[in-house]
Amino acid sequence: MPKSILVTGSNGQLGSELHKLSELRSDYTFTFISRQELDLSDSEAIQSWFHDKPFDVIINCAAYTAVDKAESEQDLARTINATAAGTLAAIAKEKNSSLIHISTDYVFDGKNFKPYRETDPTNPQGIYGLTKLEGEQAVLAINPAKSLIIRTSWVYSSFGNNFVKTMLRLGKEREELGVIFDQVGSPTSARDLAQAILSIVQHPKLGTQKDTEIYHFSNEGVCSWYDFAKTIFELSAIPCLVKPIETKDYPTPAKRPHYSLLNKAKIKETFGITIPYWKDSLQNCLDVLKGN
Repeated sequence: MPKSILVTGSNGQLGSELHKLSELRSDYTFTFISRQELDLSDSEAIQSWFHDKPFDVIINCAAYTAVDKAESEQDLARTINATAAGTLAAIAKEKNSSLIHISTDYVFDGKNFKPYRETDPTNPQGIYGLTKLEGEQAVLAINPAKSLIIRTSWVYSSFGNNFVKTMLRLGKEREELGVIFDQVGSPTSARDLAQAILSIVQHPKLGTQKDTEIYHFSNEGVCSWYDFAKTIFELSAIPCLVKPIETKDYPTPAKRPHYSLLNKAKIKETFGITIPYWKDSLQNCLDVLKGN
């Protein structure tokens, strides 16, 4: 029997990339559900939906990701990012499923000076990061075995809305653009993350651990948003001039971490994953967008 895999948040960037990769896999049976099919703000609806549906693996890509809007929609962000994560953890435990839950670099305060390890203290600076941390804590408390949390950062894809697509649009509309240079991290190709998740799904270690493990995943290398934008324009031959600006010159409702580099040693060693360099993955995404 092929492994049965459920992916929540199927219309998001990561869910869409998993959907595309699933077309190449005949060794698994995939079920993809979106917000329209399963309302994650309703715990009873979630439990009812799962009532007669067993899965070997649940991959929870669904999240409330509007970082600034979360400041004014705290209850909704908490319901989706924390309460629903706990409900899915309870269902996974009841049905003996493995759970892979996606989290974020926003659980950290960004005051580090070296890449964050999974064991470093968390200290989210906004509601989005706080509710994602609460989701992690719910998964850790409710389903201590067979679960796995992956924190990631700066996700982009050829699907959905993201920094890469915004820069491509603005770069064609404007002659110059101010982009923040004092926030540093690693962009993450949603496709690379999706491939890593599928590698984990087929790894014998999944589902055998005694405790829920946290892992970090982003592409290799480091850049600021300014460097990221410059590279997008250079690889796309867009002549837009990029000017570096400070965070204080671009105020937002939610505070962003100034430093969100993630140490990926644990996920690479545990699952034998090779992670591509961010510029190479960006080029791949731009090629796909160009082809589209």
